[in-house]
Amino acid sequence: MTTTDNNKPVIDTVDSSTTGAPTAAPAKKASPKRASAAKAKAAVTSEKNPETPPKLPAKTAKTTKSAPKSTPKTSTKTAVKATAEPSDDASSTVEKATAAEKVKAAPKRVPATKKAPTTTALKENTDKAQAQTRVQAPTPVTQNAVVASSTTEDLAVQTTVDSHEKTKAAKRLDKIAAKNTRPTDLSSRIQSKLIIYAQLMRLDRPIGILLLLWPTLWSLWLAAKGVPSLKNLVIFSLGVVVMRSAGCVINDFADRKIDGKVMRTQDRPLARGAASSREAIGLFIALCVIALGLVLLTDPLTIKLSVGGLILAFCYPFMKRHTHLPQVVLGAAFAWSIPMAFAAEAGDLPESLWIVYLAVVLWTVTYDTFYAMVDRDDDIKIGVKSTAILFGEQDRFFTGVLQIMTLYSLFIIGDRFELGGIYYAGLTLAAGLFGYQQWLIRFRERSACFKAFLNNNWVGLTLFVAIVMDLALR
Repeated sequence: MTTTDNNKPVIDTVDSSTTGAPTAAPAKKASPKRASAAKAKAAVTSEKNPETPPKLPAKTAKTTKSAPKSTPKTSTKTAVKATAEPSDDASSTVEKATAAEKVKAAPKRVPATKKAPTTTALKENTDKAQAQTRVQAPTPVTQNAVVASSTTEDLAVQTTVDSHEKTKAAKRLDKIAAKNTRPTDLSSRIQSKLIIYAQLMRLDRPIGILLLLWPTLWSLWLAAKGVPSLKNLVIFSLGVVVMRSAGCVINDFADRKIDGKVMRTQDRPLARGAASSREAIGLFIALCVIALGLVLLTDPLTIKLSVGGLILAFCYPFMKRHTHLPQVVLGAAFAWSIPMAFAAEAGDLPESLWIVYLAVVLWTVTYDTFYAMVDRDDDIKIGVKSTAILFGEQDRFFTGVLQIMTLYSLFIIGDRFELGGIYYAGLTLAAGLFGYQQWLIRFRERSACFKAFLNNNWVGLTLFVAIVMDLALR
């Protein structure tokens, strides 16, 4: 125990290992009963808090700091005695100190009042505020991503809504269309079939009709030595259209398995499956019946000659598998209208008509060789034969020779039929067109060769006009 100047006792500390509880020095000696009561209270306190002995109040701690490290034995004995005899005031002080230490021993408990939050609660609130700040204020990249994501979701939702609305509208329109088209369903199917049949007859590409028509008209005017009868003009004009269409149908039937392998012909009706082989054969027979009905309107000689024309038209498509000269067969078929026209208009077959026939065959072989040059690469791959393949690299030379022979035959026609200067002027223009065709095929390009083929339409038209004008001005 430490004494002051007034020789009064002061509360001192004793090592916890000696007493096990804080003690206080009483001002007066306590009675034995009070001492035993104090010992019991101290024992209860030590049992409740065996590990952390209660600390003294602030004033006692200060006094402890000022106490010397080594305490005399007399002071220790006095302190023990003082602890054994505490006063009522000292006992209440110890109880208050113990209660205060219990409150401090609970670090994570939240106070009942909101006015004085603990340090741990403040830290947790701060962490929550920072987390909310990070969510509400993302980095620029994250913010852009969030905006883009929200925009994409909005667009997706809008697209879904629009497509749903369009689907509803389409269903309504389909119902209305179904109601409106029920009576005309059969007519629409017939119309679609007619379009396919027209494509099968190449009515959408009339160049073949024109190339067959011009020699037929030459022959009618030469046989009549002027304007032919209207009857024969109509019959032969319609016959050209019908027989050319029949030739195209049977040609597509023969090439139905190879047209799909050729760039130029892969979209034909039989090649793409729009029409069947049975339909093609039926259409060919129907066209032949129509042609027979037309030819029956003429004389018996013309009817007999028509059989030869039908045979040539049927044989041509199959010749390209057996000979390199299918163009010659085509020329013979195209030129067969010439003896029929002379027979119908003049009633006989003069020798001079065969010069016209030869000129037309030579001319047909020439322009159909240009046509075959377009498909030459594909024909070589699939094994189809033609004069373009036969001529090879000498195709320009041989087509030039054929054109010269055609011009010479046409010159002889002018002499045999006593034609004048207008005809020879037209023949000169035709020679110029032949030269232009040779210039077009100089590089053997597909498009240029096809253009040279098409240019022959102007050759036929030029010669027809020359013949008509020359005969008209005699």
